[in-house]
Amino acid sequence: MLIQAEQSALLVIDIQSRLLPAMAAPEAVVANASKLMIAGARLGTPILVSEQYPKGLGPSVPEIAALTPAGAVLEKNAFSCAGDSGIVARVGELGRRQLVLCGIESHVCVLQTAIGFRALGYEIAVAWDATSSRREGDRALAADRLRAEGVTLASVEMVLFEWLGRAGTPEFREISALIK
Repeated sequence: MLIQAEQSALLVIDIQSRLLPAMAAPEAVVANASKLMIAGARLGTPILVSEQYPKGLGPSVPEIAALTPAGAVLEKNAFSCAGDSGIVARVGELGRRQLVLCGIESHVCVLQTAIGFRALGYEIAVAWDATSSRREGDRALAADRLRAEGVTLASVEMVLFEWLGRAGTPEFREISALIK
């Protein structure tokens, strides 16, 4: 699957203040998710941000909150965003057939969201270097399961260059600067 900016939406999953510190490489998750959000905003790719039980796990971390469009935060209690009818409806309203996912935890909410939306007919790509889990073993198992379920695993750089599609544009100059 070629990830196309005009066909995809970005779903940032549960990068929250009380959950993030327990993850492996939390700074990389925030930095890489931020790159996706900046590029998505520049290219007109819709961005949604989920928060798992924010009363207990806190809001999105400040770096993510600062890049979140108005009205784009979706609270949930289900681990899978596809397990929440409100989120499923909101994603459907976007009219996009591809979802790019990032966030935490790789083996719980990201995995279940990917499988759930794939079952609903969406093409799914997970920006793997913008995900994390507490334990690397769980993250490795999640990668195996996602591949077995037909989900595309990509790097943030892969997503950005596929969204761009070509060099020599103002968008290319701005977005390529994010990865230098």
